[in-house]
Amino acid sequence: MGPDAFRFIQWLADAGMKIWQVLPLGPTGYGDSPYQCFSAFAGNPLLIHVPDHTRAHLGRDIALESATETATETAHVCDFSAVIPAKRARLDAWLATMPIDEAVHRFVREQASWLPDYALFMALKDAHDGAPWTMWERGAAQRDPEALRAWRETLRPSIERCYKEQYVFFEQFQSLRTACTAHDIQLMGDVPIYVAHDSVDVWANRSLFTLNDDGTLLVQAGVPPDYFSDTGQLWGNPLYDWEAMSNEGYRWWIDRMRASLAMFDVVRLDHFRGFEAFWEVSAADTTAVNGRWVPGPGAALFTALTAALGPMPIVAENLGLITPAVEALRAQFGYPGMAILQFAFNDRASVFIPHRHVQELVVYTGTHDNDTTVGWWHSAGTDDSTRALEDVEQEKAFARTYLDTDGQDIHWALMRAAFASVASTALVPLQDVLGLGSDTRMNLPGRQAGNWSFRFTWDQLPSTVAARVRELALTYGR
Repeated sequence: MGPDAFRFIQWLADAGMKIWQVLPLGPTGYGDSPYQCFSAFAGNPLLIHVPDHTRAHLGRDIALESATETATETAHVCDFSAVIPAKRARLDAWLATMPIDEAVHRFVREQASWLPDYALFMALKDAHDGAPWTMWERGAAQRDPEALRAWRETLRPSIERCYKEQYVFFEQFQSLRTACTAHDIQLMGDVPIYVAHDSVDVWANRSLFTLNDDGTLLVQAGVPPDYFSDTGQLWGNPLYDWEAMSNEGYRWWIDRMRASLAMFDVVRLDHFRGFEAFWEVSAADTTAVNGRWVPGPGAALFTALTAALGPMPIVAENLGLITPAVEALRAQFGYPGMAILQFAFNDRASVFIPHRHVQELVVYTGTHDNDTTVGWWHSAGTDDSTRALEDVEQEKAFARTYLDTDGQDIHWALMRAAFASVASTALVPLQDVLGLGSDTRMNLPGRQAGNWSFRFTWDQLPSTVAARVRELALTYGR
């Protein structure tokens, strides 16, 4: 959230963009995934800008040098195995010089609903060598009051360090948001439907999740066989006990959405269909094939959220197996859905095809789960989806005719189609603006490693690219 982020805001403004959508910004855990965070409320310390002068405290830090060399060798990939220890060392050195002053104390009081538990959780993880909370000593794992009291005293330095870290994160984030507002750019956040099993959200609120007595998973979240996998997607997240949530008036979800709306102008609500009915898979299963649909909270949740927070600027991620009941729930609360152009050409009757769009819609060339547009165009469909080669060829033939393109600049052709749509909002992944291939893909659903590591360099974003994007925006009144 340092100078490069502010430079990117200026680039967005130069390109005529009005929305910057980001992935979840929480502290990442398993697989460096922003959908497997240690907290639904905390900020990711890797995003904190550490002033350059802190290098002097570390000398020639080997890990930092390694991270820099790795980044230079592979321009599109962030090597988190090198970056995380290097960044943590720099951040720790800087935070050690920072006192716990009244501003920090005030921040802790204001965030009392989640921050003390989160700071203790992270301190306990460090004390247990990073092990999941179900493997901690019994008193800590089961949240025995006497055990937690003793741990808080023992781990006070680590807890206070976490307080300072989160204070800095949110101070820097608000500066970033202020800069966005000054450039007439809205920040669009992302709220995953589920939280990670190894998270403070589950550890501190066990009664709100469907777990075994020892805290291990009884059932897990996923989706049935789909475009990306013929065995479905097994996510491994715990499922909510929606009856327990209801009995508490959906307090946890109200707090979560309040925190998200305090950060962002608009929120993308992930896997919206899971609120109408969700796919439940046994914890023992290794694929998502043998799950079952279970009714979700439906309108009751969104009625409670609206009553507490007022009308919410939500975009509903209504992709996957969508039923009339899911669409009725979305329409009841007036949340626009999503259309993905990479899915538009496999069926001439597709609702994703641009001439069938409606105004209350957000159109994407692709999302973080899709291949890049260039990668999609050159794919045979065998590795990244369940499409047969014949289907891929028919899809490309239709796209060539529909988009009036030979495929040479397929990313610009698809971007033009998105911008020309009557949909009120059009969003494009940065990889598509840059015309990058599959090696820069953000995520391949079901793949356990190699995701979420995309990075760009400034030489890839010359002023000519901004000018071309701006011309598209002006041409279609964006």
